[in-house]
Amino acid sequence: MRDPAENAQLALLLEVSGTPKPGNVDRHREYPDLRFEHFLAGAVGARRGLARAAEGAPVGEAFERGVAGMAEQTGGNTQFGALLVLTPLVRAAADNDLSPEGASDVVASTIVDDACAFYRAFDHVDVAVDDPPADAPELDVRRGGDAVDAIRERGLTLADVMTMSADSDGVAAEWTSGFRRSFEAADWLLDGDGPIVRRTSSVFLRLLADEIDTFVVTRNGEDVAAEVTERARAVLDGEEDAESLADELVARDVNPGTTADLTAAALFIALERGLEV
Repeated sequence: MRDPAENAQLALLLEVSGTPKPGNVDRHREYPDLRFEHFLAGAVGARRGLARAAEGAPVGEAFERGVAGMAEQTGGNTQFGALLVLTPLVRAAADNDLSPEGASDVVASTIVDDACAFYRAFDHVDVAVDDPPADAPELDVRRGGDAVDAIRERGLTLADVMTMSADSDGVAAEWTSGFRRSFEAADWLLDGDGPIVRRTSSVFLRLLADEIDTFVVTRNGEDVAAEVTERARAVLDGEEDAESLADELVARDVNPGTTADLTAAALFIALERGLEV
């Protein structure tokens, strides 16, 4: 029987294997500098941080260690957001309370040290993020460890940091909502049938059709994000082909990364709840 850390690592591997996931790296599509193999190596490297979460380590420490391990491949950022949503879920599962309430309790228990570790994680890999609030440039996550003094001065916990970003970042919004979309998508996986890689593709499309992807907003703008959501709906309605859309979005460098992060979280929850591989 797999433990939570092993299921989280398997979720990362299953997520990148799901095909097609329009705009994302999958078994059939890659970017010139970000390939399928990088995601496999990232999942292997992330294992040490996921194991720390399962052992009861502070969430921030476990997350930073996972990101550091993930970054030990040549593709750069493969699963930063996925690890950010997975780490508290792994901790909740290790506490035998993998539920919206249990995950929310993990979030509420974070302290200033967790926020500092979260910022230090940005020292390991480049991440596309929005600019900080104009009145708080010292909280720019791209400063990495250099922002730790500002975090301590303000007394911000990791839950506080996520709340500050929840309106514009889909992963942060999960932290503040009891991981609502992740648990809902896990039910879709469990209710589906057929190979998991196909279920993964279907769930990815449903998530993408439900809400705009905040990573696309950050990298490509709101209009493109809205277009992608509309076209995902068209795929689900049988009006557009998923494979063709996947090829097009990769060619346009439009990557719905937040949707992939939530898909990985959903896979983890479903695996913990009995999804068979």
